[in-house]
This record gives sequence, structure tokens and C-alpha cells, in this order.
Amino acid sequence: MEIEKKDIRSLTKAQLRDFFVANGDKAFRGNQVYEWLWSKASHSFEDMTNVSKETRAMLENNFVINHIKVDTMQRSEDGTVKNAVRLHDGLIVESVLIPTDTRTTACVSSQVGCSLDCNFCATARLKRMRNLEPGEIYDQVVAIDRESRLYYNRPLSNIVFMGMGEPLMNYNNVMKAIDMITSEEGLGMSPKRITVSTSGVSKMIKKMADDEVKFKLAVSLHSAIEETRNHIMPFTKNFQLPELKEALQYWYQKTKSKVTYEYVVWKGINDDKASIDALVKFCKYVPCKVNLIEYNPIDDGEFQQASDEAIDNYIKALSKYDIVAKVRRSRGKDIDAACGQLANKS
Repeated sequence: MEIEKKDIRSLTKAQLRDFFVANGDKAFRGNQVYEWLWSKASHSFEDMTNVSKETRAMLENNFVINHIKVDTMQRSEDGTVKNAVRLHDGLIVESVLIPTDTRTTACVSSQVGCSLDCNFCATARLKRMRNLEPGEIYDQVVAIDRESRLYYNRPLSNIVFMGMGEPLMNYNNVMKAIDMITSEEGLGMSPKRITVSTSGVSKMIKKMADDEVKFKLAVSLHSAIEETRNHIMPFTKNFQLPELKEALQYWYQKTKSKVTYEYVVWKGINDDKASIDALVKFCKYVPCKVNLIEYNPIDDGEFQQASDEAIDNYIKALSKYDIVAKVRRSRGKDIDAACGQLANKS
């Protein structure tokens, strides 16, 4: 029976150095391979040209690199690029490049499918099959950075964890991926250019605060009325608003970092005065800003885009209390995205 080889990217640099010493080689060889794996994002041992053929063969015999492959790529008329990303086991996730005049943003996935049950989101209709490994998350960013340089002649500037999956349900792997993305031994991106979006997993928001993370936090809120929020996202019955409020206050107390609320306004669901007043009240708990998101319908069902007047009413009410609110128009409307809101982030 063939023994399943370990993904070499699951090893730390120290473990790689130890591996080479144990196999009669010099420890610095581990540094060389580590650089190929992360800084140079190599997907093949054959690429490692400053390592002998014998060493490359030994690596091939002991390890694999479970890299992603961009299976299909679609370019929207507005410049948005969607990647269908095939993983080593044949499963598919999506990532998106979102360009503006001044920056390019990568929207990346953290799980195959999703653990949660948001009624408005296409990904929620796919059961969660597994968490993505740190290398698979990292590879999505590398692929979009290359596309940004190719199509827009500039490097990737921002990353949002707003693709498939709930990042805080894959906490350890997401944190390891961000560590490598921000490390000088990886992509060297500033953590201030990274936003992790959660549907409101209170316990893990507190853990992030305790871990003193440097990236930004976004919360998919969609309603500050408990009953409405539970209807939109049934799992939030386990993460109710008072608990979320406390977690966000803890986050701000520890990090002094503003929270962004992602908020889709739907016709007949949360476009009334009571919903607006509840959001204004919730926004007073911690310093924040609000992204009002144009909905990208996934069918002709209950969830439909609200009127421009409803959006304007939100903006007026929030502005009255000096709460920064921006409208995020849907991007890539002419290409389908598996995640109901994947194309909305900019």
C-alpha cells in the first residue's frame, strides 16, 4: 500500500532544516526550500534550481506540494476576474480579483462550501466539505497577484476573506495563511490591507483580539433586530446580538481597530424604519463604518434588491450620527459566483 505523502508546506522552516540534517545534508538547505515554497510560491520541486537533482528527487519521494490550479477564469465587462480554483483532491472553490482605479483586491475563500446557513447565499446551499489548508489560501492570493500584474500592471493591494466559507470556523489555518502572506519570507503584505469578514462568531472575535491580530475586522450584520437577523442567518440564534455586541466592544478595547459592518438591504425584509433605527443604535456601541451592499440575487425567491430610496434612507440616518456609510455596488454581474455575495466586495 502506497503511503500518503505529507504536504511539505505543513512543515515549519525549523522542521525543514531538521529534515535535511536528519538526511545527512546541511540545515541551510531547509532555508532554500522554504524560500522556494513561500517567497517564490513554487508548485514543483523541479523548479528549485539551486538544489541538486538528488535532493529534489529525495523531496519528491517524501513530500508533495498540494497546490491549487486555476481551473477556469472569467473576466467581467467591469474588469472583475473570477477564478474557479481546483484543489489537489478535485474540489472547487472560488476567488475573485476586484479592480478599482487605485487598487486591486483579492476576495478569497477559506472553506470548501460553508458551515453556516445564510438563506440569501449560494454557498450556504453547498455543505461544508472541508477547511482549506494555509497553502491553499496562500495560493489564491498568489494567483490573483499574478493576474493583477498581468491585467492591471500593478501588484495586489488588498485582501478580503469574503469568499466561500466562514473564516473563523477555520481559524488556525486562516491565521497561518495570513502569517505567511504578511511575512517577509512570504508575500510581505501589510496586515492593515487585509480584512477578515465573519458572520458574527463572537467567541472567535474575542480570540482574535486576544491574539492581537493586526488585520481589520468586518461583520456581516444585515440586521440589528434579533428576529430578522435570525431569519436571514438562522445560525445566529447561537450568536445573538447582545453576545456579538460584547465581543465587538472587547475587540475594540483590545485592538483600537474600527469594525466594518457589511449590510445588505433587501426589499420587504430590512428596508423599513425600525431596521434603520436598530442599525443606528447598534453602530453606537463601537467605532465603526457601514458598507451598504447592493444584493446580487441568486434566484427569484424571497431575497430581492431593495429600492434606491431605502438605501438613501439608511445613508441619511447613519450620516445624521456621523457614522460613515458607503454603498458597494455589485461587481461582475455578467459572471456567476458560487458565493451569493462574492462579487459585491470592493
